[in-house]
Amino acid sequence: MSPEVSAATSLELERHRPYLLRFALLQLRDRSAAEDAVQEALLAAIQGVERFAGQSSLRTWLVGILKHKIVDGIRKTAREQPGASGPEGEGAENPEAFFADDGHFAEPPAEWASPERALEERRFFEALERCLQSLPRNTASAFTMRELMGLETDEICKELGISTSNCWVMLNRARKSLRACLERTWFLAGSASAG
Repeated sequence: MSPEVSAATSLELERHRPYLLRFALLQLRDRSAAEDAVQEALLAAIQGVERFAGQSSLRTWLVGILKHKIVDGIRKTAREQPGASGPEGEGAENPEAFFADDGHFAEPPAEWASPERALEERRFFEALERCLQSLPRNTASAFTMRELMGLETDEICKELGISTSNCWVMLNRARKSLRACLERTWFLAGSASAG
């Protein structure tokens, strides 16, 4: 690759750094580790740019590389801190209060006008990040791996060193806690300020 092409590619990839950093921060919850993962992902992208076939957007390709770097970081952390993934504590919220005896919502969730558009809004992303940070580390990691990174349950269990049933419990708790947090800090807060 010529120096001119390499410089142009580096600049194009660098434009995606802020998005990639936010994505990595949600998972790793450590700015230094997130910056390292993004740097490694961008370096891998520069080194492998000739393998980019254009079958997806450049950002999608970069996020795919970043996902692998994040998983590598989680593995490294797990190796360095054996036994650190002890039992997850209950959150301040009582997640069971949201459900009736038949398993349906006791009170339907507040109207979410357009989840796709809301997710793209920077403030929503920041609110989601704050809510994820309030969760126990493994619970937030399990949720992010499943819902944002699209990993399967067996992959999550392997990365976090947990059982399948523990993973499902953690995902259930994460969803309930995130719902409560987002209702309180985003959806109801937004409708109160609009009125």
